[in-house]
Amino acid sequence: MEKLDTELLLKNISIMQENERLRKRAQELNQENQALLNEIKQKLSKGGNNDSNNKSSNQNASSSNN
Repeated sequence: MEKLDTELLLKNISIMQENERLRKRAQELNQENQALLNEIKQKLSKGGNNDSNNKSSNQNASSSNN
């Protein structure tokens, strides 16, 4: 019985260590995802500003041509 308890304890410790390793990896991936999401948002906002500037420039040019 004592041998079984020791084996279960060692297995439990191993599982807890693996959980901690996976938790750290998940945090790293989450940080990476957040950084990529922020990068995409910045690019979209810059692209969106350029599109609206182009539209207003085009509207001004067409109204002055009339």
